[in-house]
Amino acid sequence: MHLQPGSSHVSPSPEPTAPSQREDPAGVIMVPEYFHQVDMNHLTIMIADMLCRLTAHNDQIPLTSANLTRFHSRAPPQISVYDYLRRIVKYTSLERACLLVILIYIDRVCERVRTFTISSLTVHRFIIASVTLAAKAVCDSYCTNSHYAKVGGLSTQELNTLEVEFLGLIEWRVAVEGTVMQRYYVNLVRQHSRFEIEEPHSSTASLDSDGDQIQDGTTEQDYEEALRDQWIPMGE
Repeated sequence: MHLQPGSSHVSPSPEPTAPSQREDPAGVIMVPEYFHQVDMNHLTIMIADMLCRLTAHNDQIPLTSANLTRFHSRAPPQISVYDYLRRIVKYTSLERACLLVILIYIDRVCERVRTFTISSLTVHRFIIASVTLAAKAVCDSYCTNSHYAKVGGLSTQELNTLEVEFLGLIEWRVAVEGTVMQRYYVNLVRQHSRFEIEEPHSSTASLDSDGDQIQDGTTEQDYEEALRDQWIPMGE
């Protein structure tokens, strides 16, 4: 991943732990092995923390006319990344997959456009554009652009423009496989000091230390089928 944490660490305060995801005596919150089972508040916290560390690092890079994009705002929005994500989750019934896809899209854009950075000037517009596209790519149902724009604090025309720009940046590679989301989820949890993945049951497939291989003789195809069978959209 291109998501390398910077020297500054900004972390939102965790929400109360859900009963199904316990906190051990050391204060570490245990989360499920699979991303589609994780508490939405916990996933929001981890992704917001990652984006905050990324923006803190990239804000140190001088801004020039060469790296200005449509995603740049004149000044950092007053709302925090964490509160912005929570607002989107609350008013769009966003699924867990769409949050993870934000990180995947960052990597895809940075692979093609080396000068593009997620900073305090670009992160909010990138988030709402990512969510708009991700919902259409990986969800069975999604909101209208006018609704996403209202929730994100933009005009519909501006969001439409960002969506077109975004599609060009990632060359229309909006689809993301479940196994890719799972690898990003595992890496995301490992990079957050407050969360840890529960030990898998012996009969449950899991990723190895590199996030690529499946243990206990289970093939990646078996894992992908199991992931599809266990998929639970948010709100059910």
